[in-house]
Amino acid sequence: MPDNANNSPAATHAKCSANAQHIGNADHAADTQHTGHSPIATTAEMNPAKSSALGGEQASVEKQKVFIIGLPRTGTTSVSVALLEQGLKVAHMAFTKQAFMLADAISDVPCFSDYRQLDGLFPQAKFVYLDREMAKWVPSMQMLLGKMLPHLEAKSGRFHPIMKRSFRHTFAIDKVANPADEAHLIACYQRHQNEVLAYFHGREDFITLDISHAGSLSRLLQFLGLTTDCPTLGQVTDRAFSDSQIKSAPSQISQEGTSQAKAAVQPQPVNTSEHGLDFPKLNAGTHVAAWHEYKHPNKVNSNSAGPQSRKFFDYTL
Repeated sequence: MPDNANNSPAATHAKCSANAQHIGNADHAADTQHTGHSPIATTAEMNPAKSSALGGEQASVEKQKVFIIGLPRTGTTSVSVALLEQGLKVAHMAFTKQAFMLADAISDVPCFSDYRQLDGLFPQAKFVYLDREMAKWVPSMQMLLGKMLPHLEAKSGRFHPIMKRSFRHTFAIDKVANPADEAHLIACYQRHQNEVLAYFHGREDFITLDISHAGSLSRLLQFLGLTTDCPTLGQVTDRAFSDSQIKSAPSQISQEGTSQAKAAVQPQPVNTSEHGLDFPKLNAGTHVAAWHEYKHPNKVNSNSAGPQSRKFFDYTL
């Protein structure tokens, strides 16, 4: 369904827009100073019209990308929504070149499996790995796979081919009898984590976060060079609440009324303690659709069409 317009006051919207502008221009303003492993590319090097890797896609040569490369159920939705509220354009999953061009930040599929290739395509990007306590991640991932596996089947599954490929690559769902087996998932998590940490070892354009830790959102915003005075999810829950969420809780509506049901399905507010900002808690328990339900004008469609229609990048894993 289409997203609703941003209901934030104009003054606050201006501050958040400044955040989005900052993340696009920070490296350019620093001239040749770069905190990552690669020097700043020249205009010719980063101009998509001259880049075979980007295949003619149009994008600002100054724009920095943020890739959230944590596995599913580590907080990718919470991070994505928090960045929306900082004024960034965000794609939670991206299946086309154009989605990558339009978004400032991209999370989930295919970032967690394709970070090496994306690092080569976007040398000025920053990468955010999300960690989660194993005892909590495993049952959450088992729940997710219980919903997803029929749709990830190679021939008959209805999910996008890029999603199928990412899950096959990271979770070997086509090579084991039970992809949701606890020991298998632990091995997949640890292998992915070890590979990510080894690849980004010593890099200043990489950070690892556990979003359950106090002040984790403040750490991320500092890493990205963003301010912390924009509204966060806990202050804009009216926009986050949608008709679809009301319909998902009919028993609460009939027994308690709309206002009580609304409170029951809304995410927990952001904590702004002395330790700094914390992330909103989304997709808790068995809920998996918070991104779809959250309304925001900065959301980027995962299947956005561009000059090459809905073509994806040409790289292979």
